[in-house]
Amino acid sequence: MNGLSVNRACILGAAFFGGTSLVFLTAAFLLTGDPAVVWAGLLFIALTLTCVVFFTAFLRRKLILFSNSLCRTIDDMLDGTASPLQIYEEESLFYKINHRLARLYEVMRGNQARVAKERADLQELISAISHQVKTPIANLQMVNATLLEQPMSKEKQQEFIIAASGQLDKLNFLMQAMIKTSRLETGVISLNQKTQPIYDTLAAALGGILPNAEKKQLHVRVDCPPDIALAHDGKWTSEALFNILDNAVKYTPKNGAICVCVQGLELYVKIDITDNGKGIAKSRQSMIFKRFYREEEVHDVEGIGIGLYLAREIITMQGGYIQVTSSPGRGSTFSVFLPRE
Repeated sequence: MNGLSVNRACILGAAFFGGTSLVFLTAAFLLTGDPAVVWAGLLFIALTLTCVVFFTAFLRRKLILFSNSLCRTIDDMLDGTASPLQIYEEESLFYKINHRLARLYEVMRGNQARVAKERADLQELISAISHQVKTPIANLQMVNATLLEQPMSKEKQQEFIIAASGQLDKLNFLMQAMIKTSRLETGVISLNQKTQPIYDTLAAALGGILPNAEKKQLHVRVDCPPDIALAHDGKWTSEALFNILDNAVKYTPKNGAICVCVQGLELYVKIDITDNGKGIAKSRQSMIFKRFYREEEVHDVEGIGIGLYLAREIITMQGGYIQVTSSPGRGSTFSVFLPRE
């Protein structure tokens, strides 16, 4: 039966029906002996065969039209030029097939959009990395060429070696930041959230910025109740808070002030990090969280523009969010909200 074609099945069905009809007509004539019964039977058989032929032709024509339309639709779907036609015969086989084709088309479009976005993100990332590493590599090449080609005193050589060390530190910082970002984005690293005091996490973040804050003679004030605890990843949350605090230290002028205030709200723990630095224009506040974004007027400040991006990714992955309140010349407040449950 699996190898039987439709046309051959129709021929076999017609032959079976004709043979069965001939047997019944012969039996009816032998039993009644009346030719009228035979003619009536023949008329009935002829009408039945005519109806079957017309119905089969109609069904075959409809199947051909549908198969042609189905093939065109699949070809268009593969080319991405059209979506499946809408068929509203809700109880028909055609509707069922079309409904599943529409679902398949939506899945295909979603996959294509996701692949296109990933490709665009990858191209953007490669371009950004190339731009970021170009300067330190060029500086290292210049220092190396100078050391090899120019005669100089030991004191001058020491200066060039210190300068090269600084560029290597910048490259290392860039690579570490990119590794952290790629691991978070690709899900290689999963956050381990457990209930613990936010005080300890904040203390670890503050420990990383205190040396630079002391160099600039900044006054750092912290108000954090030690009894506030919530489920969070201590290591990565400390990384996010450090990135925000590090920015505050960089962009706060000498003898300035940084204030950290922690509040336990009903649904969230709110961490406000306030500085009296240069501030951020409202039109740029949504852009500062983009990867490698830096404002034109701060390019003389050390950094690569990935800290706030990484901070937002870490906080968002834990169900929280970051708000910014700032105006030029009046400092900034970064409010980190972490859910309590």
